[in-house]
Amino acid sequence: MILSTELTETLKWGMPTYTLDGINVAGLVAFKSFVAIWFLNGVFLKDKQKKLINAQEGVTKALRQWRFSSVDEIEPELIKAYIDEAINNQQAGKTIKPAKNKPLIIPELLADVLVKKPKLKDCFRQFSLSKQREFADYLVQAKKEATKIRRLAKIEALILAKIGLNDKYK
Repeated sequence: MILSTELTETLKWGMPTYTLDGINVAGLVAFKSFVAIWFLNGVFLKDKQKKLINAQEGVTKALRQWRFSSVDEIEPELIKAYIDEAINNQQAGKTIKPAKNKPLIIPELLADVLVKKPKLKDCFRQFSLSKQREFADYLVQAKKEATKIRRLAKIEALILAKIGLNDKYK
């Protein structure tokens, strides 16, 4: 169905991704209890039938998913309409621009370690503001204290090795 459009199929992150002029528009993903079509700029889709969800409220700005728990939920004509609208939105240049100069808020746990370990602080300061923010956000997103401690140990090693949190994905 998606291949009948002008989108080009490629593999990104180990899953089928559909692009227009090299820019991600949609993709397919499978989990244990559902499969989904994601729309990179799904926030701009009209979604009159209320099929789309934001999988990570407060984190995800533009991406939206349409989840299917059974084959009976698949509506080919409606899916095609959503895909066509996503293509039109991409051609019209509808996209959310990332927030510029978001302030860096260093969590207390990391701040304490940076004070106690000057070498770690020096290495941390050598990272770009966006990479420093990635480390800080990674800690803040942990809910349990044990997870925060484990994440702190992980990022300490990365910082000292001068490796960004997400560098392995590049």
